[in-house]
Amino acid sequence: MSKFIIQGGHSLKGEISVGGAKNSAMKMMAAALLTKDTVELHNVPDIQDIQTMQRILEKLGAKIEFKNGVMAILARDVSDYSPDYQLVKHMRGSVVVVGPLLSRFGQAKIPQPGGCLIGSRPIDTHLNAFTQLGVAVKSEQDYYILDGRRMKGGKVILDEMSVTATENVLMAATLAKGTTTIHLSACEPEIVDLATMLIKMGAKIKGAGTSVITVEGVDKLHGVKHTVIPDRIEAGTFAIAAAVSRGDVRIKNFVADHLELVLNKFRQSNVNFEVEDDKTLRIKPTTIFKPINFDTRPYPGFPTDLQAPMSVLLTQANGTSRIFETMYEGRLGYVKELAKMGADTNIIDAHTVIINGPTPLYGKEITSFDIRAGATLIIAALIAHGESIIDRIELVDRGYETIEKRLVNLGAKIKRI
Repeated sequence: MSKFIIQGGHSLKGEISVGGAKNSAMKMMAAALLTKDTVELHNVPDIQDIQTMQRILEKLGAKIEFKNGVMAILARDVSDYSPDYQLVKHMRGSVVVVGPLLSRFGQAKIPQPGGCLIGSRPIDTHLNAFTQLGVAVKSEQDYYILDGRRMKGGKVILDEMSVTATENVLMAATLAKGTTTIHLSACEPEIVDLATMLIKMGAKIKGAGTSVITVEGVDKLHGVKHTVIPDRIEAGTFAIAAAVSRGDVRIKNFVADHLELVLNKFRQSNVNFEVEDDKTLRIKPTTIFKPINFDTRPYPGFPTDLQAPMSVLLTQANGTSRIFETMYEGRLGYVKELAKMGADTNIIDAHTVIINGPTPLYGKEITSFDIRAGATLIIAALIAHGESIIDRIELVDRGYETIEKRLVNLGAKIKRI
């Protein structure tokens, strides 16, 4: 396992560019199974989750070339509808291959997916949605076996506003006979990005980005070239790091519309920033942060993936802040690591934490538990007095491409060992 050694106390200064959204790119890779033509994706981040999805598709029989952010996928010779057990267990997002496999082969066999330890995340919403399209689902040992040979368009009511379930049904419905309406759909920008690509491929989709999506099935999809949108979670992470370090950073390739509520919380907490144009956010040095309360919600609410990073800023705010995590009961594990560093925190229950500030943070040996917790501890170490050692940072590599090199370019003192 790898570690970061970080010397704290250095303000971030300079310019950084946001990479492609992993939560768009991964789903678009899965969507390449829907056509026998080449799918060419641009602005693809070179991170572990993308590499894992690449191996999943290659083991199914796809041919993939990936270099300098451009990925070409040819799934013409795919003949297997059972993704690799170990790879699927490693990453929960891999469940999105089920929709394309059902659409292409009429069947799929997949184990219960794995992923970050942030709470229970069963795929019941996916399975219930598929049954509403006529798919037969049964469990066998650690596998789910889905028979979609009688799948056809229909009304699907999701059990929750699940991003991956919305995307899974969306992809399955593109080639299903008849018209599908997906109710209680998630509205994230990544879903709109995926739908935009599918429409370029010949799909007939309306309503992406709203709570009801309509898909009229077509006979065939063709190849496409598509550029992945910027990663709003990475953008928010860099913005928080710049702000809490009292830095002066221009964040390029930033889509303000994707982070409206986060920017509103920045205003409330007195972060000094300016949206300079449609694609640039400038974080300016901030003297005093104000406490705020917020809860996480599906888009356009405050993203659960930025809940943990935002907590570091609140340790430096003058007063008491409250965070309510509505999405995952295991997402507050990082708080104990912040407490080791000197943060004044009080975990009320599995979903609520109180943070009192401002408190100085001190370098400690701490451990990352998931992608976003790792990014959070990096931010905390950047402002801590002395040296911090963060263990298990390979988890951070799942979601952020060469994060240490990019932060070093802004003046951070980070070394990977």
